[in-house]
Amino acid sequence: MSMPGPDDDVIDALAGITPGSALDAIRVRRPEARAQAQASYRALFAPDVPSGVTLQERFAMGTFVTGVHGATSVAAFYAAGLAAAKAPVTLREAVDAAVARARTQGPYGRYPEGPLDRENVAGPIYRADAEARRALGPRLAAAFEHLHLLVFHPRDADSRGLQALIDAGWSTTDIVTLSQICAFLSFQVRVVAGLRTLTARP
Repeated sequence: MSMPGPDDDVIDALAGITPGSALDAIRVRRPEARAQAQASYRALFAPDVPSGVTLQERFAMGTFVTGVHGATSVAAFYAAGLAAAKAPVTLREAVDAAVARARTQGPYGRYPEGPLDRENVAGPIYRADAEARRALGPRLAAAFEHLHLLVFHPRDADSRGLQALIDAGWSTTDIVTLSQICAFLSFQVRVVAGLRTLTARP
């Protein structure tokens, strides 16, 4: 999938919305929501100053999170962004391999002992193997492990995961950015899926 232009709305592009269409009319009714979603994308994936998180890292995480969600076309968009950020082929292949290994259903996790623990669900936790760590590097390997927890095991994310990120070289500010990327992508995937459903059933 090609990257939209700087003035193109990313959600419109991902959902296949054209100007003047019925879905365009629906989105026009919520101009603030539309503008804020686009502003969030630009802040996270086209920042004026990338700070401690490089564009390659941002699009690698974008490809991973949308890929493990099973949003194939959205993941292709972020993979194109990763290529446009001049990521080497070896890194792009490593990201694809991580997605294939980490994809699952969920959500999983354990509640503290009490009335809710009957809803505990065990599930796989992604851990980068030695080959993945070499190809991804320590920062992305740790980031992918933490992102997988946020997506599939939100109840199990704890201070140990945050410490692993710090040990891998992420600053506390970077970790906030990482979490913001994950939250935004989870929102974006669901919005695009909903809009595509409306497209299929006008």
